[in-house]
Amino acid sequence: MANTFHVAVYVSSIPEAVDQYRKVLGIEPAKVRSDYAKFELTDPPVVFSLNVGGEAGKLSHLGIRYASTGEVASEMVRVKQNAVPLFQQEGTTCCYAKADKFWVKDADGIPWEMYTLLEDVDAETAADGQLRAFLGQQKESQQPA
Repeated sequence: MANTFHVAVYVSSIPEAVDQYRKVLGIEPAKVRSDYAKFELTDPPVVFSLNVGGEAGKLSHLGIRYASTGEVASEMVRVKQNAVPLFQQEGTTCCYAKADKFWVKDADGIPWEMYTLLEDVDAETAADGQLRAFLGQQKESQQPA
């Protein structure tokens, strides 16, 4: 399986965004929940996700989905060797999926999620205060109790 580019954007309404992107992309979404939707394009290979909770019309994050945990681990070692700060998550539940991943930010602060999908799950996105602090979305002291 080839690596897949990942793009996540914030939307104000999942139903409206899904309806619009069905028309734009010409495909059905792979997953739809009340606060999340995902389209899986094959040519070019892109995971395009829609999220609520941020400023509508803005980028949430970019990323690359790898075929295996081993590939994620190899990439993480390479990134660490290049002294890029990262945040690692193993077996985390997010976006109705369980994944092994790590996060980095580019020079302008755009978050990148480097991950492999372990399995789809019915759980909602996890609120990880440490990840939010790493991404600059909230201070660790603000995380929910």
